[in-house]
Amino acid sequence: MVKGQSGGFVMTPHKVSICILLQVYAPSGQLSVPYPFDSISQHNRLGLFLIALTKSCDDILEPTLDEFLKLLKEFGVLYNWLTDHVTGRLSSLSSPDDLFTFFSELRGILAGLETSIIDDDQINLDPNSNLGMYLRRCMLAFNTLSFEGTCHLLRNIKTYCKEVFSPYEMSHLDDASNDPEAPLEYENMDLENIVLQNFTEELESRKRSNERVPFHNHSSKALFSLVEDITVSPGQKVKRNHRSQMQTQPPGVESSDVILQRTNWQIQGYMSEQADMIEKLGSSFPMSAFESVLKLLQKVAPELHRVHFLRYLNSLYHDDYSAALENLSRYFDYSAGMEGSDFVPPLSCMNNGRYEIALLTLGMTHFHFGHPKLALKVLTEAVRVCQMHSDDTCLAYTLTAICNLLSEVGISNITGIMGASDSHVSTSMSVQQQLFLLLRRTLKRADSLKLKRLVASNQLALAKFDLKHVQRPLLSFGPKASIQLRTSPTNVCKKLRLSSQLIHQFDNESSVVTIDGALSTSWLKNQRKPTTTLVFPPESGPESNRDTFYSWLQSSSVPGSVLQLVGSSYLVSATSWELYGSASLAQSNALLFANCFADSSSSADLALAYGKLIQHLAVYKGYKEAFAALKIAEAKFLSVSKSGILPVKLQLLHERALHRGHLKLAQQICDELGVLASSVTGVDMEIKTEASLRRARTLLAANQFSEAASVAHSLFCKCYKFNMHVENATVLLFLAEIHKRSGNGVLGIPYALASLSFCESFNLDLLRAAATLTLAELWLLLGPRHAKRALNLIHSAFPIILGQGGLELQSRAHIAEAKCYLSDSSISVSEDPDIVLDSLRQACEGLEALEYHEMAAEAYYLMAIVLDKSGQMEQREESAARFKQHITALENPIKPEDPLVNLL
Repeated sequence: MVKGQSGGFVMTPHKVSICILLQVYAPSGQLSVPYPFDSISQHNRLGLFLIALTKSCDDILEPTLDEFLKLLKEFGVLYNWLTDHVTGRLSSLSSPDDLFTFFSELRGILAGLETSIIDDDQINLDPNSNLGMYLRRCMLAFNTLSFEGTCHLLRNIKTYCKEVFSPYEMSHLDDASNDPEAPLEYENMDLENIVLQNFTEELESRKRSNERVPFHNHSSKALFSLVEDITVSPGQKVKRNHRSQMQTQPPGVESSDVILQRTNWQIQGYMSEQADMIEKLGSSFPMSAFESVLKLLQKVAPELHRVHFLRYLNSLYHDDYSAALENLSRYFDYSAGMEGSDFVPPLSCMNNGRYEIALLTLGMTHFHFGHPKLALKVLTEAVRVCQMHSDDTCLAYTLTAICNLLSEVGISNITGIMGASDSHVSTSMSVQQQLFLLLRRTLKRADSLKLKRLVASNQLALAKFDLKHVQRPLLSFGPKASIQLRTSPTNVCKKLRLSSQLIHQFDNESSVVTIDGALSTSWLKNQRKPTTTLVFPPESGPESNRDTFYSWLQSSSVPGSVLQLVGSSYLVSATSWELYGSASLAQSNALLFANCFADSSSSADLALAYGKLIQHLAVYKGYKEAFAALKIAEAKFLSVSKSGILPVKLQLLHERALHRGHLKLAQQICDELGVLASSVTGVDMEIKTEASLRRARTLLAANQFSEAASVAHSLFCKCYKFNMHVENATVLLFLAEIHKRSGNGVLGIPYALASLSFCESFNLDLLRAAATLTLAELWLLLGPRHAKRALNLIHSAFPIILGQGGLELQSRAHIAEAKCYLSDSSISVSEDPDIVLDSLRQACEGLEALEYHEMAAEAYYLMAIVLDKSGQMEQREESAARFKQHITALENPIKPEDPLVNLL
């Protein structure tokens, strides 16, 4: 191929064929519908076909002329005429002058930029359209060719045509005569080895001249035949001369395999796509054929170390474990410091680049296995090494790793992380201020380096930060400065959207390895099947339309890391809507993640999504459906049950044990939940907080008020130390609950008000409604004169409670409302009992589903009193019997026989 075009847009015979069709589509100087089209629809269909072809022009394997004619046949419109025209036009290109004349004619297709008056029926290509841009690229590529390059292109066109034409038809293209009686001794010759020797000689000659090879030469037909598991037909007759060159008979004819250049970027994309296919197909993937391709790639381009990884996958999924282990070891030996990350250090500083990548990997390993201090120490050293070697890319990734560590792990002091030499950072800054500043700097650095995935990851980290932290100014300007100490849900949503938009722009990043035009190639292949476009859905219903969408999604070459990051944004979005109090949106985002990103996401994230859905069922549907879903999840996530599913299971069992009155079982479950958390300070803070809070709830259920308050106070101090302010709101509300249960409403009101203040600062709408309900119950404890105030508070919280609250919260609200009506002397319950009975009946329905004996007994007790005052004796006796049933079940709990409990 011609020098100066390596890695760029290279003219090939296939592109010349597309240009011929473009000339048919928009002939210069013709009006209305051009010949040979009968209607505008035929003309438009050819335009769509050409757009698909131009978008897939950069695929690794370009179609041969025979395959191109098959595409025309499947296209169906004017097949015979188009085939004759394309083949005839290619045959007429017999000299460089013919090529110059052809490309000169193509200039007349484009509408001039200076043209101001154009006939409405004139057919011209807009230079800025898809087809116009493609045609301009072709003309520019041809104009930059030297005379030697033009002759080389002409020779490739001749070889391109020989695959279809007979020797008689091609006789005027060849300088030598064809010999149909050539000997058959070369029919079974190994074509790949012959091509391989040519490639190896060329690469060795370039290496001897100290030239870097930014591309790889491949015989498209040989590789295509191997990939598709098609053997070379015996009709191909080749011979090798004394210079090991592959030629057809007679010697004067060029090779039937067109040698084309492919960039490293394209080859890596091909290998990534094949790795995904191996993991999807497993043992059904053709092993021997693909192994031949990998051997060829390994010999042609030994610097592509990912070939060893593909050979490892191929051997692993075909149960050849010894070969798999050997290839995996080779992959690690050859690719140390150069693969496994999205950036590769320059060759001039490869040793230094490997060292800082090793430090980054070591720090992430310490973090993964629960050693945050060691991880922070190693990552700080990696920052120093990156700055010393001016490795900006590795520095950006290292700072992102530090941000993730500080976000996920509770560290109370990170002095020195920002650098002692930074004069803009105050040593008195809090942990969250330093973390916020570090997140902003990391995002700016990744954006300046055009690292799209890293930018999206930092946007996601900023969304998590804004979700649970109030942004305070880093500098104070006095007490008169107006500061709004609240989180911003709008900023969180914006950052989550920016992070999820990565899937639309991932192909702009230079580090993404994928195949050019893969999406348009899949669209072109779908054109062969009727009713497969999304614009016109098939008549078979929404099911087939959904299958079409999923088949398009699976055929796209979006990298797995990009899909995983986009899926994480939906998972964070589900968490945010849980905190903001929208149960329906939280469930929708969790379902979207579980259905669309299950294959590309990690097992831990998928288990977390399943856990959220199970907890949603328990809160809004009851334990029966939740435990049924839990059994399915446990069977699916056996390998990660301890990290993802087991905490959810223990929380459900503890909740049900408290509702049923099984306090010993509840204490045992609390101990099991505490064991899951690491003993290292700052690690697994969510599990530790959950275990402490549930232990306090167990003590409260046993009426041990002082012990429960002591545990809650200790938990509040721990959460405040590690800046877990959202958890503090829950702990403060629980302290108010303790005082409510002990009958001391005066001491409980300040805690409820403090919890309300936290909820307003962090926009925790559902928790604020629960705190408002608790405050109303505390006012009601102070006497009947506060019944109206309590009722107003309950009614103000009703919209959120009834719209987004769970069964327990709704039942509590209905019972509290009934108590307010019964305590208010201005309301005659005997005259209008339905105002109380309706609320109590709704409360009983939810409490029966939750098996909450204590609160259900209270609801039936109040219902019996109201029925007695209204003179409904039969219903009163029924309510009294239900009250006795729940009290008996609470005082004499039956030993559970649930198989899930026996697994503890």
